[in-house]
Amino acid sequence: MNASPDALRVRGLSVSFRIDGAQVDAVRHVDLDVPRGRLVALLGESGSGKSVTARAVMGLSGSAATVTADEINLAGTDLLTVDPRTLRGRRMSLVLQDALSALNPVLTIGDQVGELFRVHQGASRQAARNRAAELLGLVGIPAPVQRLADYPHQFSGGMRQRILIAMAIALEPELLIADEPTTALDVTVQAQILDLLADLRSQLDMGVLLITHDLAVVSEVADQLTVMYAGRVVETGDADVVLAHPSHPYTEALLRSVPRLDQHGGDLFTIPGSPPHPARVPSGCAFHPRCHRVVDQCSTVRPELLSIGGRGVACHQSEVLLGEQV
Repeated sequence: MNASPDALRVRGLSVSFRIDGAQVDAVRHVDLDVPRGRLVALLGESGSGKSVTARAVMGLSGSAATVTADEINLAGTDLLTVDPRTLRGRRMSLVLQDALSALNPVLTIGDQVGELFRVHQGASRQAARNRAAELLGLVGIPAPVQRLADYPHQFSGGMRQRILIAMAIALEPELLIADEPTTALDVTVQAQILDLLADLRSQLDMGVLLITHDLAVVSEVADQLTVMYAGRVVETGDADVVLAHPSHPYTEALLRSVPRLDQHGGDLFTIPGSPPHPARVPSGCAFHPRCHRVVDQCSTVRPELLSIGGRGVACHQSEVLLGEQV
């Protein structure tokens, strides 16, 4: 296997859907890197194209989608020439956000986790059971041997999410995609799940792509940050640098919308309007109708993703914004 420094490398990924006879571009020319042993957060509002991007990488876009790319490389393997179904679970895995519906309610946890080893590795039922118990212990399930006989409804939401993560890492994949894995969990359990993902990526030297719209989550665990808007990447770079000194007005606006203790009693900042429908994306910079830094060229000229100040950014005003932060 090629010991590539990147668990995932994507160049020029586009995804479109045919709806009522018209082509709708949901993702447009996305570049994305997930290094081994690092956690990359894919951030943006609902409808920005985060999950569509991840599902395209996994080969889960469906027959209604048209997926094109210059490159999709999984740790040295060209996914444009290999059937992704042969790699799912074994070399790349997906953790969904709805843990209750993702698990089969009529099968025990031991059967569901152990099935991975029986199907992919030809393990005996007892060997698969033993490995399943080891995995449950790894993700922090108490008394794992005894819990193998339990059904999903006998676990809390946080425990079910841990079980999904256990299933995703069972075969030690090089890439783990976690799609909103802490949705509907309380803050304490969210922190535990995020800490677990951070620990596992280090233990397994695994690249993790975390899809989220929660800036608090990003600030806690992300090594790198990629911000999407209207199907395009608008900013990417080291998470601490981007969060401390955003160079795109959309990233800046997202950060300003987070409530702060030192602003008690004041009005909360909100981004005006809503993200555009994929079939009706504005010309020029898609964010310009909502942008507080808009200039004339924003409505007609789409900015390219360029390297500025140690990160990638697609904005006509990025240098002005960075200059204000010096």
